[in-house]
Amino acid sequence: MPERTSDKPSDMEIVQRVLNGDSEAFAEILVRYEGHVFTVVRKHIPRHRVKETAQEAFVRAYQSLHNFHREDRFKQWLSAIAVRTCYDYWRKQYRNKETPISRLSEKQAEWLNHAVSLESASDIEALGRRREARALLDYALARISAEDRMVVELIHLEGLSVREAADLLGWSVAKTKVRAFRSRKKLQKILTPIRRD
Repeated sequence: MPERTSDKPSDMEIVQRVLNGDSEAFAEILVRYEGHVFTVVRKHIPRHRVKETAQEAFVRAYQSLHNFHREDRFKQWLSAIAVRTCYDYWRKQYRNKETPISRLSEKQAEWLNHAVSLESASDIEALGRRREARALLDYALARISAEDRMVVELIHLEGLSVREAADLLGWSVAKTKVRAFRSRKKLQKILTPIRRD
């Protein structure tokens, strides 16, 4: 939560002003949290869709202000809305998306073969920093559901705990833990045929 100064209203005060009919007060929320929301969205959405998805997250936040009640958790509440907006983006994208394995270049297939054989998350993360690795990771993630993709990104790529991911996604800890395990298995199943080539 941003530090409170005498001339700077708290998040809850701004929310209350908006709820009392001062819709212009929401601009203060935009200014205060724009960078944060863009950072969250940028981690999960293709670069050319970040702005539009972040704007959608703010629209949803505005429409849901009546559900917010804990001032000390506004940033987390807003983060959860941003993550769920990303999740909905991928759900829409996956409805008709199919990418055949044959579209992979020889280098990409070689990288996927290597990635499947990696045991440690730190090895995968190190490879994920390279552009080609990220493209291949996106390829693999595109072949699993939006739910699976978000849980993999939050837990295995960002390193959040199961509880933190559950809070952001609005799921139970048990559901998140099971989904994380199954999602990883699905990725391995997708990558295994490439590994054998």
